[in-house]
Amino acid sequence: MLADSQSDRSRIAGWIAVVISVVILCFWAFWGSVENFYEGWYFRSIWQNLGLMLIQYASPMLILMIPSVAAVKWPELSLLFFVPLAILAWIVFHFRLVAGSVVIIVIVPLLLFMGVLYRVGRPEPRRWAYRALVGLPLTTFVVCGAVPGWRAVGRIDDGNYGARRIVGNGVTLTWAPEGPGWPETSATWFEARTRCRNLSADGKLLMGAAQDIWRLPTVEEAVRSMVHRGENAGGEWDPLTHSAKYRTWPDKDSPLWKAHSQIIYWWTATEADAGRSYYVVYNGQVNVASKNANEGNLAYRCVSEGSH
Repeated sequence: MLADSQSDRSRIAGWIAVVISVVILCFWAFWGSVENFYEGWYFRSIWQNLGLMLIQYASPMLILMIPSVAAVKWPELSLLFFVPLAILAWIVFHFRLVAGSVVIIVIVPLLLFMGVLYRVGRPEPRRWAYRALVGLPLTTFVVCGAVPGWRAVGRIDDGNYGARRIVGNGVTLTWAPEGPGWPETSATWFEARTRCRNLSADGKLLMGAAQDIWRLPTVEEAVRSMVHRGENAGGEWDPLTHSAKYRTWPDKDSPLWKAHSQIIYWWTATEADAGRSYYVVYNGQVNVASKNANEGNLAYRCVSEGSH
């Protein structure tokens, strides 16, 4: 009877460890799959896209999946798998204010606790533990990425990165050509505004002083100009609720966006307050950021009322 009781406790402890792992794994699978097609998947090569997905977006899931599976196989070595993982989490997040606090207070102790559970637990039958640890996260990754992935592979990039005169939905604007008025590198709101003001008439050179031919689009102009598969998405901006709605869900398509670009956010001229401004996402979302923000995928595209 004592042996049976110990066996039951061991089985319960093992399955608690497996359930905790599966919950965390499915969360990372969901996040990685959605983010992969939201901010990733911009290379022309399918192999580069798959490599980026594996290294950047699937790696958090795999980093936990491998030691979890190994701990079921070799429970006596589980602490050797989870202690380094806890140390790695602490090193990676320790200098980040909010995320670092969460990791130190919650994630690091949880990983150590999981290591102990796997050490004393035996999730029987083990084949079902393996299926849960591998099958459920991979299924989550595939299912959650199905719709965003289908949209990503269907994006239109016509290769015309010159100045584009776009008319529709109550807005007529010329959007700057590729170059200083439509860069591949990030910029603060102040830099974006100044560069647009200093842009030459053809949109290809930055002059030494303000020309005031080009400018940043307002948030309403940007929303009304959003496209889906080359057609206007029918966007409307509500200044009272500070939100946008669309007839069709926009995407990173020509003639407005580059499908094969890492840039997914553009600054607008519309200020939320003295220190913040609105920016738009290729999918039509509108958010607010500090004017000093300089994230790698946040840039701008200048506009002009004239024809260039």
